[in-house]
Amino acid sequence: MDKPQPKVIDKPYPPADDDCCGGGACCPCVWDHYYAQRKLWNAQRAALLEETE
Repeated sequence: MDKPQPKVIDKPYPPADDDCCGGGACCPCVWDHYYAQRKLWNAQRAALLEETE
């Protein structure tokens, strides 16, 4: 049987200029979410590249 493929994460894009209030009091900030998604995307992309080598 074929091994189920993990869901590929779409490349995250930075928040728009008006998505962040700039106040620094939001927890989590839209930038926190973006950086977390980018970290996951980079890790998944690296793993997929490693599989193809």
